[in-house]
Amino acid sequence: MFKKDNLRFGMLLGFIAPLLSFVAYYFWKFYPYTLSDCFGFIAANKSQITAISVPCLVLNIALFTIYINTARDKTAKGIFAITLIYAIGALLLKFIL
Repeated sequence: MFKKDNLRFGMLLGFIAPLLSFVAYYFWKFYPYTLSDCFGFIAANKSQITAISVPCLVLNIALFTIYINTARDKTAKGIFAITLIYAIGALLLKFIL
């Protein structure tokens, strides 16, 4: 399954990896609290947006590197495109909220 070279597959991987990373971060930092408490804390402390988005995007960078090194460029393009969308979204959240 991970041997595919497909743009949609890369976009799917690029979308899911940061979500899994966020879930892991939530359980590591905020577990006794609810998810709404976690989002409230993030909204109140803008510096947490960066603290959460960076580990989430590092997982995408690792996936991107793996797919580039194995010459699956279409999948890597999909991962890169979604990574850019996540990064721009995090910047907008940080400066607009």
